[in-house]
Amino acid sequence: MSPSVRPAAMADLDVLTDLLMRDAEQRQMTDPDLWTLKADARAQISAAIEQAMESENPPFRQRWLLAEAGGAVVGVIHNILLPVPPIYAGDFGAPGLIMEDSFVSDSAPDDTRAILFAAAEDDLIEAGAKVLVASSIVDGPWASVQTDRNYAPLTLYLARTGLRTQAAAASVRKATEADVPAIVGLSAEHRQILLDLNVFWKPHPDADARFGSWMARSLTLPDRDMFVAAPEGEVEGYVISQPATALHFPPAHDIAATGFIDDFHHEDLQDPDHIEGAGKGAHDLFAAAEAALAQRQNDAALVVCPAAWRSKKAMLEAAGYETALVWRIKR
Repeated sequence: MSPSVRPAAMADLDVLTDLLMRDAEQRQMTDPDLWTLKADARAQISAAIEQAMESENPPFRQRWLLAEAGGAVVGVIHNILLPVPPIYAGDFGAPGLIMEDSFVSDSAPDDTRAILFAAAEDDLIEAGAKVLVASSIVDGPWASVQTDRNYAPLTLYLARTGLRTQAAAASVRKATEADVPAIVGLSAEHRQILLDLNVFWKPHPDADARFGSWMARSLTLPDRDMFVAAPEGEVEGYVISQPATALHFPPAHDIAATGFIDDFHHEDLQDPDHIEGAGKGAHDLFAAAEAALAQRQNDAALVVCPAAWRSKKAMLEAAGYETALVWRIKR
């Protein structure tokens, strides 16, 4: 018999924590270095759920749905309404994101995963989502469900462990406030490429001003490093390395030694299909960000790459990165 689905409540905290702990353990098995578990992983899961459910003014909407069969809870799926970053237009409102920290037990009916996923979609649409995105580890148990429901790769998150410190190339230096206008110009080029790849990334009309303000502020934040590539004085690329966040790592996982690179663009990568020349400028710039993460005692890095940006993906793979996480968008 197919399972029934209902929203989780505080009374379900223990069983919900058990399921998500098993999910975290399963994820850790795919890459123990990237998906390291915290010593108090179970307590962290429970605390995160409790905080989300009891908050009177949460930063974003999130919900857990439970599947029940034979009088027992046999699965859970987690979804959120994802706030739109200020440099994007957000014409369709906050996208609905079905998170990777979702789990179905071995004893569940065969159709549980598909039924849970469809219920999560319906829940997000009812909450106002007009665009649906779903996350999954590579070859994870939810990947085939997403493909079956007409989701296609949108964003790849590539990872590498074993980062090492190294001297920066002569063409790369720390960014300064004087570099912000050039960085904004390169960001505009970057945003146009993103838009050409998928309208999901349509920029906000005030994107330049907003990005410039964020770059100026980022220069003052002590938890990150900003670099530019300027081999002959003119800035050809920029990159920011910073700590990983809970958006990509469920609360059971220890991200204290994991860095994150999102803002990264170089003229070598302006053709999304082909790397310019040997791509040395882009590689040297990226290597500086990696080294900065290692200097801050990070052993692993997670890097954002649009799925259709083949030249950037090829550069990252040449640097030893492999896709760890995929966000797919419903077509």
